[in-house]
Amino acid sequence: MNLYIGIDVGTSGVKCLLVDTNGSVLNSVTEKYGVSYPHDGWCEQHPDTWLHATVKAVKNLVINVDKSLIKGISFGGQMHGLVVLDKDDLVIRPCILWNDGRTEKETAYLNEVIGKRALSNFTGNIAFAGFTAPKILWLKENEPQNFAKISKIMLPKDYISYCFTGVFATDLSDASGMLLLDVKNRCWSKNMLDICGISEDMLPTLYESYQCVGLLKEEYKKEFGFLGDVKVTIGGGDNAAAAVGTGTVTTNSCNISLGTSGTIFISTDKFLVDENNGLHSFCHANGKWHLMGCILSAASCRQWWLENILESDQYGLDDAECNDIKTDGLFFLPYLVGERSPHNDVNIRGAFIGITPQTTKRQMSKAIMEGVAFALKDCLEIAKKSGLCVKKATICGGGAKSNTWKQIIADVLNVTMNTVMTEQGPSFGASILAMVGAGEYPSIDDAVSHMVKLSGSILPIQNNVSYYENKYQTFVKLYPSLKQIFN
Repeated sequence: MNLYIGIDVGTSGVKCLLVDTNGSVLNSVTEKYGVSYPHDGWCEQHPDTWLHATVKAVKNLVINVDKSLIKGISFGGQMHGLVVLDKDDLVIRPCILWNDGRTEKETAYLNEVIGKRALSNFTGNIAFAGFTAPKILWLKENEPQNFAKISKIMLPKDYISYCFTGVFATDLSDASGMLLLDVKNRCWSKNMLDICGISEDMLPTLYESYQCVGLLKEEYKKEFGFLGDVKVTIGGGDNAAAAVGTGTVTTNSCNISLGTSGTIFISTDKFLVDENNGLHSFCHANGKWHLMGCILSAASCRQWWLENILESDQYGLDDAECNDIKTDGLFFLPYLVGERSPHNDVNIRGAFIGITPQTTKRQMSKAIMEGVAFALKDCLEIAKKSGLCVKKATICGGGAKSNTWKQIIADVLNVTMNTVMTEQGPSFGASILAMVGAGEYPSIDDAVSHMVKLSGSILPIQNNVSYYENKYQTFVKLYPSLKQIFN
């Protein structure tokens, strides 16, 4: 049986999976690395850090494996990061990451001077501080000497792919988050290139996520001990790759991720844009499209509450204590570091509202879970207005270990929550993309139907659905009031 490698180039480390064609994970290796914070609100990594970690992880992944069986590699990766190379293929400066906050001025220029309507016409999206185009404008204004050296602009996972193959490529799902792509027509936007002062030859060739872009270079084949040709498939942005790994590939299928941040990812066969661009309209890894809402604080809210405030690591105990607690009149707004979807507000912050002398820590714990669920519902309601109908979703991420939280989300969204047997995020999706790119499966749909299996379901409790619907109607009134204070 042939073997494939899925690589997730993440923010805190690179994770590599070795997977067979039945979807069984044979080995997993993670190499951690750090993040640099050169100034308040800045967040950077050097691309060679990813490369060295990836090489080390792959070598450890395939120890004691018949290396003649390894036929393909693909990637998932952190999105939006600005990687720039000069004419000699040397990295010009550290990558400005997705969660870097230095581009508030450039983001405002794009949204207010160029205009949200124009941006949406050009790309299907408006500017967010984490996107790549504002970073290019920042570099042009603040580091003109580095901007002048640019020969190639790429995304984090694509730097590894370029080193492995020598092919300057990206995929459409990852490129969607650059604010340089005409998402509807799946091509670079000439208007956006002009606005940013760059040329198309600085940008990689566009591929679908499941397309093979080349063969692994001989130098890396030797280093890894691989035998025969190893096909490299370009892969996808982390959310699109994770969606493939959970089988979220048909219209109205949905995946919810409860990581540090939270996402609600809804697949669609046609290009959609909501009227206020509250959600991201991106290409999907399966050759179609998706709408995605991203809330900046999800599981991180619970981590902050338990570890920083309660000084506890008893997540399981907290989970059990929240089961039958009512939180009437108590709300938590999960905007600890600002918010992306649907508010696009870097200044808003979190809050408890409705605390009384009778409020308990258990109620506050549950209100945090509810607040994150309400923020996800904000995104789902926009998707509904765009014509999508979600009745069930897969759920993954560290926060999804909490059965109480999964039930709350099922009740708030009135959607069945499914879990999958193999919950390995972007790296598992990348292994599926590698198989399709190498011809092991004829399509992503075929691969997913064979490899992705459900492990359980949580149904919404109808009495809770009506309770939370009433509570949500109050929740939606709170952000506008807080916005006036923080802005």
